[in-house]
Amino acid sequence: MNIKRNLMTKMLVALCLIITCAFSIKRDRPTLFVIGDSTVKNGRGDGSNGQWGWGSFIAEHLDTSSIRVENRALGGTSSRTFYNNPKLWQQVLDQVKPGDYVIMQFGHNDSSPIVDTLRARGTIKGNGDTYQEVNNPLLKQKEMVYSYGFYLRRFVKNVQDKGAKAIICSPIPRNAWEGDQVRRSDYATWAQEAAVQSSAFFIPLQDLVIAQYEKEGRALVAEKYFGAKDATHTIKAGAERNASLIANYLNENKNIGLGKFLKK
Repeated sequence: MNIKRNLMTKMLVALCLIITCAFSIKRDRPTLFVIGDSTVKNGRGDGSNGQWGWGSFIAEHLDTSSIRVENRALGGTSSRTFYNNPKLWQQVLDQVKPGDYVIMQFGHNDSSPIVDTLRARGTIKGNGDTYQEVNNPLLKQKEMVYSYGFYLRRFVKNVQDKGAKAIICSPIPRNAWEGDQVRRSDYATWAQEAAVQSSAFFIPLQDLVIAQYEKEGRALVAEKYFGAKDATHTIKAGAERNASLIANYLNENKNIGLGKFLKK
């Protein structure tokens, strides 16, 4: 009887250990935070307006039992406004822990006016350290505005200081063509420069998407990946394609570290 009781006790202890370990592994899994503008998360991220950002589909390529995915992108933001809004970047940063990852993609709204009464979200073009003091009419106070690349480097520094990995994506291209070639953006160059300068990882998303578009051709791209609303925001098929291009790049570039979390 004692032998049977001892055996049952050992089995219960073993079961408790298994459950505890499983819970601990799930609780301690790293998180991939995704930040950016509406080309990363459009609206609520549910396609309610027919447009989607690629951040809504990146989790489909990852084993979410091993890594969490948090898409914290917000439409209408630039690198400047996302960084400076305490309800956006600071809330993300407070949750970043060692071993996490942060993918960022900005640029589409950084070309907006630096000072206006609508959004005041523009940044200085380039990746330099120059700055401009402005009177922000929305904040009703003075503000120091820096370059696009400067804000990216700030994001990276914050992430690295938390012991996490920062990954900069060049912005996706618009559906804008010159003959049979997609128009390229200087923001992709500045994003890469910022990544190199800050020792961040870099995903050449603009180049990856353009290669896909030019392979399929202008007419098919317009029909397959974009709706009638504009030439910037993709429909579901376009967002899914962009997410798959990122996943493929992560798989081919193991040094970034996210490849091991991809679904087999």
